[in-house]
Amino acid sequence: MRRAIALLITLMFVMVISVAIGYGLTQLKKASKIVQDEDILYKSTMVLSDILEILKTAPQINQLADANASDELYIFLQTAQSLPLDIANEKVVVSFKSANSKININMLNKNNEALFRNFFNRYMVGSSYIDIVKECMRNNQAKDEYNNSFSSLFDANPTLFRQYIASKEHLEKINTFYIAEYGDTNLKNIPFDELFCYSADQNQTIDLNYVSAVAWEMILDTSAERAEELFLGEGSYKSLDDLNLTPQEKVNISKFKTTFFAPYILVDIELIHKESISKIRFIYDIKLQRGYDFVFEV
Repeated sequence: MRRAIALLITLMFVMVISVAIGYGLTQLKKASKIVQDEDILYKSTMVLSDILEILKTAPQINQLADANASDELYIFLQTAQSLPLDIANEKVVVSFKSANSKININMLNKNNEALFRNFFNRYMVGSSYIDIVKECMRNNQAKDEYNNSFSSLFDANPTLFRQYIASKEHLEKINTFYIAEYGDTNLKNIPFDELFCYSADQNQTIDLNYVSAVAWEMILDTSAERAEELFLGEGSYKSLDDLNLTPQEKVNISKFKTTFFAPYILVDIELIHKESISKIRFIYDIKLQRGYDFVFEV
């Protein structure tokens, strides 16, 4: 009996030691990951500094600031979609896209609201969705409209930002609320990543040479087939005449701020360091030679 008790005590002691060691290793791994993430964040900052310097000094980039450089911009974006680099002995992948290929969701106003509603209705999403989105757009509303809440969005999310749609994550919180409130899963069929960008600048223009197909659907209030046809003409447009728009499509497109040349590049940087991956995204203004709207992810 004593031997059995001693064996049981020994087994319990071993189990306690094993749990303690396991917990210690887990904490060590977490601490190591934190140190590694801090290291990659530091390296990301250095890489970002190098990329910005390259953008400022590269003659190929500077020549794109010319007002008539739409063809050159198209060639650059086609040839520089993904560039693997070796910077400071780190694996870095840099990609460039037009920063004006999507609709800034904060362009939503009374003038084009019907086009937003028609688009979502086409995807079988109820019009109440737009009403809920507008609740987080106080910058687009008169002061006497501030407290006209359509839904219980802010009851469920009391700290939600209400001036404008600030980011993809911000809109995702609104989407989650809408689906839970109305049980409308059709919203999941909307390719938001191809449709919207997010900026407080309501005067941001849309470069019609790089508009995504789904954005064409909303801008013109047209079919997916017609939108795909226009999308395939990427980089070839100089004026509205090149689009062969119908009279109604001309009316619709006039409700958005558009251009055929926008010297702004969306820069994506991915840094791979050991087991960590760091991502940086920002918009580069070619004419002013500066970056803004920086987003870091580790």
